[in-house]
Amino acid sequence: MAKVFCDFRFLLLVAAGVFIYIQMRLFATQSEYADRLAAAIEAENHCTSQMRSLIDQISLQQGRIVALEGKDLQRLIDKVQVPVAAVVIMACNRADYLERTINSVLKYQRLISSRYPLFVSQDGSNPDVKSKALSYDQLSYMQHLDFEPVQTERPGELIAYYKIASHYKWALDQLFYKHNFSRVIILEDDMEIAPDFFDYFEAAADLLDKDKSIMAVSSWNDNGQKQFVHDPYELYRSDFFPGLGWMLARSTWDELSPKWPKAYWDDWLRLKENHKGRQFIRPEVCRTYNFGEHGSSLGQFFKQYLEPIKLNDVKVDWKKMDLSYLLEDKYTMHFANIVKKATPIYGADMVLKAYNIDGDVRIKYKDQLDFENIARQFGIFQEWKDGVPRTAYKGVVVFRYQTSRRIFLVGPESLKLLQIEES
Repeated sequence: MAKVFCDFRFLLLVAAGVFIYIQMRLFATQSEYADRLAAAIEAENHCTSQMRSLIDQISLQQGRIVALEGKDLQRLIDKVQVPVAAVVIMACNRADYLERTINSVLKYQRLISSRYPLFVSQDGSNPDVKSKALSYDQLSYMQHLDFEPVQTERPGELIAYYKIASHYKWALDQLFYKHNFSRVIILEDDMEIAPDFFDYFEAAADLLDKDKSIMAVSSWNDNGQKQFVHDPYELYRSDFFPGLGWMLARSTWDELSPKWPKAYWDDWLRLKENHKGRQFIRPEVCRTYNFGEHGSSLGQFFKQYLEPIKLNDVKVDWKKMDLSYLLEDKYTMHFANIVKKATPIYGADMVLKAYNIDGDVRIKYKDQLDFENIARQFGIFQEWKDGVPRTAYKGVVVFRYQTSRRIFLVGPESLKLLQIEES
């Protein structure tokens, strides 16, 4: 019995030893697992931190990528965007004038160059003009070389007017038929442009497309001298081609190119047989300024009519302007309503009487001689072409005088054409 009890205690002792060993192993395993778990948690936290940092970096890079894509997309849009019009500067032998004109155009064209591709077209081989034009990366250069001797139609005529007409036809043929532009804006090498020059022509392009009674759009007002203008927002229709910074559509050039004259192309456009009752859009305040005192016209009228021109300095937002009043079916009534409200004056001392009246004034002239006499008193252009005074619409010439007051010089048939009953 004592032996059995002894064996049982021995077994208990062994069992206790085994139990203690097992507990120690379990504790060691748990400690090792806890250490591994802690390491794993620490690694996970580090990984999470790195992941967040990476996400932040990716987000930042995505933002930059989006910004870059936006710029690239805009560049792509600019490249494929259909131009509003090509712009061509007609040049010959005045490199200093050309430089001034190019710099004026680039000042406002540079950011919208895809919509208004710029060209310089040189007539002849003046090396200074060619070198000056080629020094600009922002434009395309064209050169018209015509070595045929010029035969004038009348003795004593200036050959320059024949060369100019030939150059215009060649350049416009190139731009419309070789380069396939739908519209072209023509500038000369002695012009500066206004801040809203391109916005003005973009708005007017819509009119040119919609209304086939509009032959061209001009940035010029012959009576645009400082004392005769006031409102930079005002536009008019005119039966007299103004020129000096104008836009033409290809459909009209298709008609004009085959019969283009040998000389005096601008006066040719003013003939009724060529404009065929169509009219021209012009601003009250000029969007071009002609600084060319020396040229083919030998400074004709420069001091009196060109130097005092007011170049618009107001940035008009033409996109927000409703220009539908200029469409043919609306304009006659629009213009008639303005003329109708003007106070008629008669007799001598027209200038003094007009000055003493508040508001718009209406003065009727009997014929061309009478018009020239009245125009001389006010100081506006007296010239007529093919029965039409400069700037006239249905025989009415309008200009401001000293203030916002408008003077309407009204022809003998004008009120009838405007359906205004004479008071």
